[in-house]
Amino acid sequence: MIEEVHVNGELLALIIRNNFEKPGVSFVTPDHLVQQVAYMQHPAGKQIQPHVHNKVPREIVHTSEVLFIKRGKLRVDFFNQHQQYLHSRVLETGDVIMLAGGGHGFEALADLEMIEVKQGPYAGEADKIRFNLPENFVPNIV
Repeated sequence: MIEEVHVNGELLALIIRNNFEKPGVSFVTPDHLVQQVAYMQHPAGKQIQPHVHNKVPREIVHTSEVLFIKRGKLRVDFFNQHQQYLHSRVLETGDVIMLAGGGHGFEALADLEMIEVKQGPYAGEADKIRFNLPENFVPNIV
């Protein structure tokens, strides 16, 4: 299953749950996003024609992230651009999330291994604005 997380019409994230299955190639991201994610399922023996990628100039003004949960459980807290908490989702082993907008924070709910992919080069602290959770924070998991 694929879940879209929206707030006021803005796409915050796409979650590809570990039980999602669909033969062939399925791009789960809209074409306008600065990063594209596809799910692929092919039978043994399927060949993908060798290829190289052309140099195509692109303007990237927003960093997006894709997290692959290898093992464990992760709570993702979603915030709007004004750093106001919205709600949370829980990801488990095998889930993938693309963070496309708004803000986010995380808590490992179980021992966690994950892989993060984003556009580079990474600019360190210049890449983000850090902020604190609200006082008396209680996650609203949807």
